Amino acid sequence: MAHTGKNSYTDGNAARRLPVPARENKRSSHKRVSRKAQKNRERALDMSWGFLFFLAVVCVAILVTGVQFLQMKSEVTARTKIVANLEAELSSLKADNDAYYSQVMASVDLDAIKKKAIEKLGMKYPSDKQIMTYETERSSYVRQYQDVDDTGR
Repeated sequence: MAHTGKNSYTDGNAARRLPVPARENKRSSHKRVSRKAQKNRERALDMSWGFLFFLAVVCVAILVTGVQFLQMKSEVTARTKIVANLEAELSSLKADNDAYYSQVMASVDLDAIKKKAIEKLGMKYPSDKQIMTYETERSSYVRQYQDVDDTGR
């Protein structure tokens, strides 16, 4: 047999020809739908311009909200990284400060200072009459805003 086209079939090839079932009429295979149901289906498929505009506005609003959310999330992530870097720097500065403080405290000889203050500068310990005590409820330290009256001497 002669080759008649791109999708032609020659009887006797490797595959045999299968019979094609006859197509049924669509109306005969489905139940008859009532006229009211048919109108409802047509109305559901028919979208008005107002509804399409509403859907477009909703889609744009969702898109804008999503973009803003992603921008804010990116900004929060960037700020979190900045805070982490600043906290690491603060920790490093505190460690340096503690090391310098320890170095200064180790280099200060309080006994030598006391000896120099008493022997060279003529300082002495206060007498009982010079010591004034009082209690405060607000803080653990006292600020002196003016000179203390020296009537206790």
